[in-house]
Amino acid sequence: MAMLEVKNLGISFGGLKAVDDFNITIEKGELYGLIGPNGAGKTTVFNLLTGVYKPDHGSIHLDGAAITGKKTIEINQAGIARTFQNIRLFKELSVLDNVKAGLHNHFRYSTLEGILRLPRYFKVEKEMNARALELLKVFDLDGEHDYKASNLPYGKQRKLEIARALATEPKLLLLDEPAAGMNPNETAELMETIRFVRDHFDMTVLLIEHDMKLVSGICEKLTVLNFGQVLTQGNTTEVLNDKRVITAYLGE
Repeated sequence: MAMLEVKNLGISFGGLKAVDDFNITIEKGELYGLIGPNGAGKTTVFNLLTGVYKPDHGSIHLDGAAITGKKTIEINQAGIARTFQNIRLFKELSVLDNVKAGLHNHFRYSTLEGILRLPRYFKVEKEMNARALELLKVFDLDGEHDYKASNLPYGKQRKLEIARALATEPKLLLLDEPAAGMNPNETAELMETIRFVRDHFDMTVLLIEHDMKLVSGICEKLTVLNFGQVLTQGNTTEVLNDKRVITAYLGE
């Protein structure tokens, strides 16, 4: 059974087809890339997969379960987490509290327990702190757990956003241009991080990316979008050598 199966997905805005009959199948444990020129519809696909938009037609199945048209929080609880092209952190909160924000699906106490600081509140907070620190250690951020998120260097903010997404314990992680704004050294480090996340967390990863070095270095399969439609998909090497893909990028 595929981890993600999308069939004939489509949405229009003002009569313009932003995504048209999009199909993709991603197996458990794959590192899969979604690429294409600017405006091709890649982020729109992510927004459809995560409930930001409801599709006009088509179906989405995650690990065999239908999630088409569900709310964002329901899709997250079903097992999809994402990051964004423009980093979205709680910048005034600490690094630790950003990760804890992603843990609330799995660690809970009642409002009354929180207000009155009852024993369960302290027990759950202690467990959340321990789990958050574990995740931060994976990204070498545990030593900065008490920093404001806004005070982290750009590359570390990217890592923190991934750590927070992983805190929701997803089955499928969507990364929207994770290397955007990074220098070559940060990009190389990010590639290792993504590989580690896939292997260490037994994760399936779908990423949007313009950095072809990153794409060719970590993605096993690719789907190429152009004008909202699938141009081609398959093995990474074959796709990147497809003349239609080269033409699409040169014409960007």
